[in-house]
Amino acid sequence: MIQRLARTASVLALSAALVACAPVIRTHGYVPVPEKLAQIEVGVDTRGSVQRKIGRPSNTAVFDEDSWFYVSTVIEHFAYYEPEVIDRTVVSVTFDDRDVVASLNSYGLEDGRIIDLASRTTPTYGRELTILEQIFSNLGNVTGDDVLGN
Repeated sequence: MIQRLARTASVLALSAALVACAPVIRTHGYVPVPEKLAQIEVGVDTRGSVQRKIGRPSNTAVFDEDSWFYVSTVIEHFAYYEPEVIDRTVVSVTFDDRDVVASLNSYGLEDGRIIDLASRTTPTYGRELTILEQIFSNLGNVTGDDVLGN
């Protein structure tokens, strides 16, 4: 009886340990399935028909309403490691001035690129001066107002 209880406890402990190590997969956003996207015809469908066929977009272009974006991201979080994006799909629908579909494009994670948004340096253009050039360049720039304190 004690061996059976010990064996059951060991199996339960091992099962709990294995379940705790399983990665957590989260999906954010919405991208229409390929069958629905195939129903959209460039030069034929309008803004209204696109919305009826595949729904409202996740985002629109910042400065104009002529581009719609459908975005889906899959994130894997494993134990104490930082979450990792394992899949991203972006579908772009662009409309012309008559609200007719001008283009339909699909992009994956491999089409993206890393952009450093938190850079600690500010790029400056022009000539860069050394510390000595900065000190000595101000020696001759003294005016009478600087001396008199006016």
